[in-house]
Amino acid sequence: MYLYQLPTTGAISFSDFCVDHSSDKAYTHQIPEATQARANLRGVLKENKRTDHDEKDFLSLVKLVEEYIPHLRGLMGCVAHDEIGLKAEPMFSWRTTLSANIFHNSPRLDVPGLYADYSFSLLTYAFALSNLAYSIVTSVGIYEHDRAISDTNRKSKDEKLNVAVDFLCRASGIFTYVSDTVLPEWETARGSPPGFAKPPDVTREINSALAKMSLADAQTLAIRRLLSKSAYDSNIAPGPPLPKSHPPPALLAKLHIECASLYSSARLLAKTPGSSKASSSREANKDVSADLRRYLNNQAALHTALSHKWLGVEAGEKGGTDKGGESVAFLQWAKKELEEVKDGGKLLSLGNSDKEKEDRWKESVNTELATVNLFLKYYKKMNDTLHFQPVPTQRELQSRIPGGRIAIPAKPYTPPAPAFGPGSAEYVRRQAEQLQLSSNSEDGQDHDAANSADASGSYAGAGSYF
Repeated sequence: MYLYQLPTTGAISFSDFCVDHSSDKAYTHQIPEATQARANLRGVLKENKRTDHDEKDFLSLVKLVEEYIPHLRGLMGCVAHDEIGLKAEPMFSWRTTLSANIFHNSPRLDVPGLYADYSFSLLTYAFALSNLAYSIVTSVGIYEHDRAISDTNRKSKDEKLNVAVDFLCRASGIFTYVSDTVLPEWETARGSPPGFAKPPDVTREINSALAKMSLADAQTLAIRRLLSKSAYDSNIAPGPPLPKSHPPPALLAKLHIECASLYSSARLLAKTPGSSKASSSREANKDVSADLRRYLNNQAALHTALSHKWLGVEAGEKGGTDKGGESVAFLQWAKKELEEVKDGGKLLSLGNSDKEKEDRWKESVNTELATVNLFLKYYKKMNDTLHFQPVPTQRELQSRIPGGRIAIPAKPYTPPAPAFGPGSAEYVRRQAEQLQLSSNSEDGQDHDAANSADASGSYAGAGSYF
């Protein structure tokens, strides 16, 4: 899983540039409340920057972003309906986290308009959800390989993995919403100042890449959750034959193929915004960080190798005599790919957990390589002594690779209702009250007119003017 470096943002007061144009000055108190909500978010981001990873409170950050976004949407709705005016286009200071930089420090940029703050706030929301999932996975450890763990405790940790999967699926939906909805609206809402270039963090390609990456991370955890029981059952005697609790190898292969496809697509999108040959620092900020691109490349290669591993196991377990050579070929292919990943897959990351992350990566690759060697040794011996089937080439195996399969879809993001202004519950209530007052006023006028008519027509001979 990928651990995001969270951004920070500068202080701002909405009262400095927002003017209440409503007839009854309904937003006098709402504008300062929006400023306070944003100040709370800024404070926790600054605190997060100074805190070690193990002590970071991502859950509080998620809650504060969820509190701020309705206030920001309220301001955006009021500005769009001219109920709040802007003295000038507001500038928001955000420190980007996905831009490539020689010194590995995030550049601070001034970005114009409310949509800019909306985009970065939603990005922070998705980053925090992803990091929260990362923390959950780190806390449970490699529990399925613990021979002493109780069945109850294992199931409890399985449920925690399910929670992490849910957070990643939500993050994927937010990235998609930013890419497909917020950024296009930003482009059409108000023009950016001349010479302003959006950083990678707020480009459609990168957000689409992040959506795919989050979904692939979620699918990776779903595969781990699927293998939890069989991994525990295989602790004493790993390798073939598979325990009864093991999911179908063909299914696992398809799930890994889909993961590899998602990571590969994300990697290609991440290379889109900028050129790796950028010469100036301003141009370099258009590039995505090498850490993120390397992560995507490594994960795509790893899941491709694992798909070949499970296709080999499927051929060896259920293919009978005819598939003996195919099993050996797929496992040899998987072994070769894992060795390449192990030797060329060094991770770069920011912060104090660099070595820990790299060690975990190497450990996971070495564990998979050891498993592949067990299966390969077993099925090769079977083919050499019983099946005697020819071992096909990699080119011949290409046509035997199935399509991928998604384990769990992303969760589409539905933005919350504005805290005030058009679209809010308070706004609807005020409109209903105004309609009711208007209706009562009209009823009163009709009643007075009727009384007047009755009074004028109540005497003898009324209306008989002849």
